[in-house]
Amino acid sequence: MAKAKTFSLIILLLSLLAISFPTNSQEFYSTKLSKREMRREQLTRLHFYFHDVLYGRHPTAVVVAQAATTASYPFKFGETLIIDDRLTVGPNLSSRVVGRAQGMYASTDMGDAGLLMVFNFFFTEGRFNGSTLTVVGRNAVLSAVREMPIVGGSGVFRFARGYTRTRTHLLDLKRGYAVEEYHVYVFHY
Repeated sequence: MAKAKTFSLIILLLSLLAISFPTNSQEFYSTKLSKREMRREQLTRLHFYFHDVLYGRHPTAVVVAQAATTASYPFKFGETLIIDDRLTVGPNLSSRVVGRAQGMYASTDMGDAGLLMVFNFFFTEGRFNGSTLTVVGRNAVLSAVREMPIVGGSGVFRFARGYTRTRTHLLDLKRGYAVEEYHVYVFHY
């Protein structure tokens, strides 16, 4: 009984202390940046090729999930792949690698070739080395040109926003190989 009274008294004292010291809780988790600390926003344009390899000795896209009914749809509705695709300066797989596209895509359209793309461009060269851009959007792969939003980034691309304009450069269904050309327009600080 004495322990319960002591415990109650301690709780009461702590509560009174908390009430008697008013604080601005925002001071603990946020601060405003001065204009000097904020750099001027800039627009960067990037151009590279994305190599998606489904078959062979070293695939860069692998199926990780599908529905029991996936095979009954013309565009494999429900199939989900994880990717770690090369980004190169030219359309050939042997071109200089400037980064990777890492993430996933899934067939999300029952009647057309529409993919939900969720991935990061992870750059491994030059002034963007170690930086990322995050793409989340719909890729209507049979359209001549597609746009997908850039929703964020890291490193050089902190606070990134923008979009990609994508077109298919090469599609070899027999070999399971596709090359996509990306033009990226991104605002960042």
